[in-house]
Amino acid sequence: MEISEIIQILLYIALLVMLTPVLGRFMTKVYMGKGHFMKPVLGWLEKFTYRLCSVDVQQEMDWKKYVSGLLIFNLFGFVIVFFLQLFQNQLPLNPQHLPNPSWHLSLNTAVSFMTNTNWQSYSGETTLSYLVQMLGLTVQNFVSAGTGMAVLLAVIRGLTAKTTKMLGNFWVDLTRSVLYILLPLSIIFSIVLVGQGVVQNFSHYTGSVTLEGATQVIPGGPAASQIAIKQLGTNGGGFFGTNSAHPFENPTPVSNFLEMLAILLIPAALTFTYGRFAGSNKQGWTLFIVMLILFTAGLMISLKSEFSMNPVFKTASNMEGKETRLGIANSVLWSVATTDASNGSVNAMEDSMTPLTGLIGMFNLMLGEIIFGGVGSGLYGMVVFIILTVFIAGLMVGRTPEYLGKRIEAFEVQMAILAVLAPCLIILVFSAIAVSTQQGLSGLSNSGPHGLSQILYAFSSGAGNNGSAFAGLSTNTVFYNLMLALAMLVGRFGVIIPVMAIAGNMSMKKITPPSSGTFRTDNWLFGILLIAVILIVGGLTFFPALALGPITEHFLMIGGISY
Repeated sequence: MEISEIIQILLYIALLVMLTPVLGRFMTKVYMGKGHFMKPVLGWLEKFTYRLCSVDVQQEMDWKKYVSGLLIFNLFGFVIVFFLQLFQNQLPLNPQHLPNPSWHLSLNTAVSFMTNTNWQSYSGETTLSYLVQMLGLTVQNFVSAGTGMAVLLAVIRGLTAKTTKMLGNFWVDLTRSVLYILLPLSIIFSIVLVGQGVVQNFSHYTGSVTLEGATQVIPGGPAASQIAIKQLGTNGGGFFGTNSAHPFENPTPVSNFLEMLAILLIPAALTFTYGRFAGSNKQGWTLFIVMLILFTAGLMISLKSEFSMNPVFKTASNMEGKETRLGIANSVLWSVATTDASNGSVNAMEDSMTPLTGLIGMFNLMLGEIIFGGVGSGLYGMVVFIILTVFIAGLMVGRTPEYLGKRIEAFEVQMAILAVLAPCLIILVFSAIAVSTQQGLSGLSNSGPHGLSQILYAFSSGAGNNGSAFAGLSTNTVFYNLMLALAMLVGRFGVIIPVMAIAGNMSMKKITPPSSGTFRTDNWLFGILLIAVILIVGGLTFFPALALGPITEHFLMIGGISY
């Protein structure tokens, strides 16, 4: 590695640490309804939104009403995106006269963007019109991210409230998330990206003649506005087919660095917000440090693998599948960041990474996207592992497990296990079906363990609501579009509903003052135990599948064999 690459990685981590309390403190004020600098600017729009939608700000919801509102809102978003695609050719802002996508691709895409997954079985510039990209996909990038943040707020209230059934108001939490956090950041970021050369227009595609005399079509479109929110909202769906490897989405080293930073910015800052709501900054920093340790460990393993001698390519710097203008370190840093968050954007092809780098990315997805994770969803997913950790610690010392002064009982553990097992079941069972059927095997571009990795990664990405792919699996078929759509639904709502049930049950419990026998959850001992539970649960669940895929491929690569 070059010294400049090491400096850039250290700068990335340093900025993430520095910006976490800054943005986290601001989000705390937003969600607590306190005064902040955006209130005079957009407060009128917040009030107008409530009046327009007949929302009573003072009316709070229990967990069932909260989830009901969430599900109805998401269903409404799904229907809009689905029909926008089915009637694309009859709608305006389609200068290329792109035809309507198939029903199964439209369904997959609608589910994908509604669940904050942004899995794409298509190439954006050749499949979807400007109208669908803006009115359908970009809008869902905002509200699906806002939904995750709203759920986290309800969970935090459930863990910290004193004997109440009420967890806040979904419509208020969603509005504040989008209006005060996602929208302002996206506007600023969009302007910065346009300044770096990211395209933002409504013009027809441009034809040009290359030096070899061939005709080349150069696409355009309103890309910058979608790229800003796709990164900040951990959505990841690219305007162009090759995502942030495309020079129109990611033209410069500055845009590359800022897009990578945006991936983890809000998820990291939410740990600080979590600590403020819990009444202890140490609670938030403990979770941040746990996430940062897991992030750094995966990054180091991936960098070591990509810069080591590759017997297949006879080189110590694997550039295959990477942008020469970005290099190896930037590709690896992006790969780890995008799979730690439920982002899924790429600036290099995951399919071309070494087996160990692919293993790290896949393992990050399989853990449930809790290493920073999606905006909101990463932290409420981490709460599930916190409950399991506290429960195990309680068994070890023979005390009733507690978290934030509230007892963890059978119901919470049952719901936590359900939230962990639902995505795991989808990943393993659906992968098994795919490798056992002709429909599943027909999309493979590689055989052997790499082919298994392509399938395993696809369903891990879907169930983890990530959206990235190995890029060697053809998924625009009825089989994969429907299977992945179901995986995305279970990965999203199969976690949200149990977590909200936990929050609803915990909110009614009394808070017990800490004593000398209380197991602390804001120190290094708890952090180590939490990391161990995360790795053991993930390792034991998926080790057999990983052993047949990327682990086997790694040892074959050492022997000079590739698939």
